[in-house]
Amino acid sequence: MKHPLSDLQGASRLAIDATIGLTELVEALHQNIVRLPSAPGLSHPRRARGITGLVYRTVRGVTGLVGGGIDAVLARLLPMLDEASPSPGREAVLAALNGVLGDYLAATQNPLAVSMRLRRNGRPLDLARQSLAATIGQPTAKLAVLVHGLCLNDLQWQRQGHDHGAALARDLGYTPVYLHYNSGLHVSSNGRAFASLIEVLLEQWPVAVEELVMIGHSMGGLVSRSACHYGAESGHKWPTQLRKLVFLGTPHHGAPLERGGHWVDVILGTSPYTAPFARLGKIRSAGVTDLRYGSLLDEDWEGRDRFAGSQDLRRPVPLPDRAECYAIAATTGKRAGDLSDRLLGDGLVPVSSALGRHADPRLTLSFPESRQWIGYGMNHLDLLSHPEVYAAVRRWLAS
Repeated sequence: MKHPLSDLQGASRLAIDATIGLTELVEALHQNIVRLPSAPGLSHPRRARGITGLVYRTVRGVTGLVGGGIDAVLARLLPMLDEASPSPGREAVLAALNGVLGDYLAATQNPLAVSMRLRRNGRPLDLARQSLAATIGQPTAKLAVLVHGLCLNDLQWQRQGHDHGAALARDLGYTPVYLHYNSGLHVSSNGRAFASLIEVLLEQWPVAVEELVMIGHSMGGLVSRSACHYGAESGHKWPTQLRKLVFLGTPHHGAPLERGGHWVDVILGTSPYTAPFARLGKIRSAGVTDLRYGSLLDEDWEGRDRFAGSQDLRRPVPLPDRAECYAIAATTGKRAGDLSDRLLGDGLVPVSSALGRHADPRLTLSFPESRQWIGYGMNHLDLLSHPEVYAAVRRWLAS
């Protein structure tokens, strides 16, 4: 007769395997979104590549750590991620790891946790006037701050030979700086810290700033909106200097994949036999769960179990009234109204969420029609490099 303990151990292993299997299923679905099958009815499962593949591999790896202890395995990563040997690959691994586990890394003071900094070319900026002047060389009065998304980093604005910031420097004379942050923390925590950082940047900028613009990709748009709120609340000067704010695929009203993950937790928790395994879904970071509805404020999560079932209880946060705000959405659909356009959006963020549309008028973000643009036949990461996306951004910032 089997011992109950061995049954429990076997069930736990099965649950871990099931979680990894679910990750692989989502990955396969994502792959089907961004590429067409070779023939009707024929499917060839593949691993995702590039940044997307890295994120999925990280989720699989982290899920596998649940049974063996996260700290022990993270400790083994340290030699491979030595600060003395920075590289784009190292930065990408750290970004994905922080996106999945960033709040845990920060709470345990793990050296793998990313600290918020403004950077250029992957190098931190010393926010002292003389240092900024020496590092940047010829800072201009037009300042563009670019804010990356979940599981990404500032180096990944460079994609397929294009960087929106570098292109705006070349074409319109902006000086770009890039935020690097732990995307696994709550959006509101990052927003509050970002607001203080921008205040220091403008105080120390070597020349008088005539125009400040922000460009946020995905979660970066939420962090930017949160920073605008907390900057105004704290009486900072920079929100009055912000002229334009551009959102690229920002999930203003959440992303279905997070809500899907949440419902997995709910279903597992309904039975006393499966409830112990619901914890496996709870390794995902606070940053990820904020994407359920697009939470921006401390009040949206304080005093609540972020894994518990709940309705959208966000406090409405309007767009900053002093800045011109623009929204770009992408869809894998080839035209408006087709199945991909209506159901999938860019593969991660629905078009309606990216454009701020909501059934509740209190939550609707009022982007004028002239400040909205939809890219067809594009996925979420194409927003970083597609020529048509950059053309829209350039046109808006030049006007």
